[in-house]
Amino acid sequence: MAKKSAIPQIPRHVAIIMDGNGRWAHQHHLPRLSGHEAGRKSVKEVAQAAIHHGVRYLTLYAFSVENWQRPRDEVQGLMSLLRGVIREELNEMGREGIRLRTIGRRQDLPDVVREELEAAIEKTKGNTKLDLILALSYGSRVEITEAIQSIANEVKAGRLDPEQIKEETVTAHLYTRDIPDPDLLIRTSGEMRISNFMLWQISYAEIYVTPVLWPDFGKEEFAKALADYAGRDRRFGGI
Repeated sequence: MAKKSAIPQIPRHVAIIMDGNGRWAHQHHLPRLSGHEAGRKSVKEVAQAAIHHGVRYLTLYAFSVENWQRPRDEVQGLMSLLRGVIREELNEMGREGIRLRTIGRRQDLPDVVREELEAAIEKTKGNTKLDLILALSYGSRVEITEAIQSIANEVKAGRLDPEQIKEETVTAHLYTRDIPDPDLLIRTSGEMRISNFMLWQISYAEIYVTPVLWPDFGKEEFAKALADYAGRDRRFGGI
């Protein structure tokens, strides 16, 4: 039987801005795509660590809506890498009890990638140890804008009274409508910004920034982040 986590207070939902792949590649005199490939190991190791520690939801910022502006070769390489990872790790996800999910504009992905992704989502939907949520073609401002449009359409159709719109109404129209808000947001590579990631959902998340580049972020670094979280006093605006 696997050992339980020794950390006393574990976040239910951890979200990670996986940053530093390009800098890692530059430091190792490799092309940028090699950095993304190296980061694949960290994804697997952190997912396994999340299961070990009892984290129930793990959201990874894998590809933003702004990332489509990157050089075509890099975008194609990232899409090919994503497709390969899904295919190669699908059986392992089943053994580990990982349910694969996504948030973002899945319709923006190339057809072959989207089809591979949707097949994996369907195959893993019964797994219950960890929800691994990939933010793909994701941008929080786009998400909130689409939520507002959806709410406006309900008002226009007479199904919703504007006076009855509350925070819960907005939450119910986000990509994450059936996912609890993150308790802990981790950003690797030392950058001190949110990068248009889950702006609504992280309102009361604890934030942990590490200078470690994503390809070097493994189970030990993840445990450090969880231990730091366990030492926080979460007051949610109270005293």
